[in-house]
Amino acid sequence: MATKGIPTVHFVANALHLSPNYLSDMLRVQIGQTTQQHIQNRLIEKSKELLSTTSLSVSEIAYYLGFEHPQSFHRLFKNRTSSSPLEFRKSFN
Repeated sequence: MATKGIPTVHFVANALHLSPNYLSDMLRVQIGQTTQQHIQNRLIEKSKELLSTTSLSVSEIAYYLGFEHPQSFHRLFKNRTSSSPLEFRKSFN
C-alpha cells in the first residue's frame, strides 16, 4: 500500500483532491457504500487475492495491507466473509 497503515477516508479524499464529505456522498450515490466500507471491501478483495495466489502467512498479508495487528485483519476478514483467512485459503487447496 502507498501509506503506512490502512488508508483513511481523509487520505483517499486528499489523494483524489476531494473533500471527505464529497467523496462519501459520491460513493454512497454511485455504489451504495460509505468510503470506509469501500476501503474495507478493497482490503478484503486484495487479501483474498493474496491468500489464494501466494504462500505469504496471514500475518505477512495483514502487515502488507497496512494492519498494525494481524488480529485486527483476522477480525475484519471474518466479519466480512464469515470465514477466517486460513479457512478461506484452505478452500483453494
